[in-house]
Amino acid sequence: MGADAGFDMVPRLGLGAEDAQKWALFITKIKDAYADDAQVEFGQHQIEFKAGEHPTLPLHGQHFLRFGSKVTGRIASETGVHAYIGVVRGLATQVFGTRIRRWSELNDTFGFYDWRDVYESARNAEAGKTKASASRFADNKDESDDYPFNSDNILYQTIEIPGKGKGLVARYNIKRGTRVLSEKPLVVAGGMEPQATHVLIASKLRTFSREQQTQFLSLYNNFPGRHAFAGNFRTNALPCGPGAAIGGVYPDICRINHSCRPNCHNSWNEAPGQEPHETIHAIRDILAGEELTISYDKGGPSDSRQAALHASFGFDCKCELCSLPADERQASDARRRRIQALDEQIGDPMTMMAQPLASLHACRALLDTLREEFPDPNRSGEAMATALIPRLYYDAVQIVGAHGDQARARVFAERGYQARVECEGEDSPATQRAKRLMQEPSSHAAFGACGTRWGTSKTAQPNKEAVGDKAFEKWLWRL
Repeated sequence: MGADAGFDMVPRLGLGAEDAQKWALFITKIKDAYADDAQVEFGQHQIEFKAGEHPTLPLHGQHFLRFGSKVTGRIASETGVHAYIGVVRGLATQVFGTRIRRWSELNDTFGFYDWRDVYESARNAEAGKTKASASRFADNKDESDDYPFNSDNILYQTIEIPGKGKGLVARYNIKRGTRVLSEKPLVVAGGMEPQATHVLIASKLRTFSREQQTQFLSLYNNFPGRHAFAGNFRTNALPCGPGAAIGGVYPDICRINHSCRPNCHNSWNEAPGQEPHETIHAIRDILAGEELTISYDKGGPSDSRQAALHASFGFDCKCELCSLPADERQASDARRRRIQALDEQIGDPMTMMAQPLASLHACRALLDTLREEFPDPNRSGEAMATALIPRLYYDAVQIVGAHGDQARARVFAERGYQARVECEGEDSPATQRAKRLMQEPSSHAAFGACGTRWGTSKTAQPNKEAVGDKAFEKWLWRL
């Protein structure tokens, strides 16, 4: 069968300006190196090396996972494929550094990616597709499909991320709504002065195993000094629930780096019968090799996000959103300000009481803005499964429910429940509360608090199949 060798790009390249510039530089180096080589063909969408198994380089870097081929046998020897792999790998390392992972089956080392993902990505590049996509996912329920092959059910790997330290990368394609991991905290603390926090954690560390001690102490500390353990906790702790005064530190979850437009959502889960734990869910499809990210910030335009991130974590964000061209970043900032303004308007109880239609239409406007600011690249017209979506639907339930409208409250509650499942999981207490509200919308504490001017029964909604999506949405939002 022969032996393969090559190199992989890990993490895979994204759509940000920095990755695009580096890939363009790399391709220029390749063109310069092989301009007069008859075995290298420069096509419209890719560069093909007519050696070995004809490895290719796409002209759009987001499609690139691997450059490799069989390096044993007559064809490999006659076409000199091993030499091509060595030169291309050297040029790639000049540009991408430690993202380039060398492997060779001759030395019992293997690539990061499943070959099926490599082939699919190459086909997408050859077809001229402008974005990366996948057809297989690790949560596939079809038992006849063995993807991922020999999976140990761990969907991620911890690796060094250039410029960021350690981070988590998807080992396989992960479907939107999948729980990527869950962890119990190593340490829980909060509400204390730095000295007290330092002393508390020092006492806990003495009870830890050597591995647990290493897990905690190896996390990045943006506040070193006299109370180093407190600084480590302050840098890494995630709140144990929205607005919680206490937080937890986790061995793997605290390795997940930040993005202002993340692909994952973290949430605290205190489901009955389980030990409290933090969960991470994919809020859009994540491709093998993509870095897993969550948001450390509280939203807002780029200048306020950058200032907050630098003060709390000591880095300047260079995520896909923050590296947009100036005009696109300004458009994003305008949407972020609109999100904040609409959220404030929706939360005004006086408006909800006296002008419920204005509050409801603000919810609709917020949903439209979230779809623009957090678009799901694989679901046209939909937003990613950010936690802002179920919160928005819950606000809509309160608005229509406060005026006695059970029919619309039930629809909004159902959508909120479905959105909560995607970003927190079925077992989340918040998801279960949303489910109970969907089943009985009049159980909300504020139901009917502003009267019954919109009073309906919970089964009074029109038949969606009969009236069509557009008419149903007009009814739902009272347009």
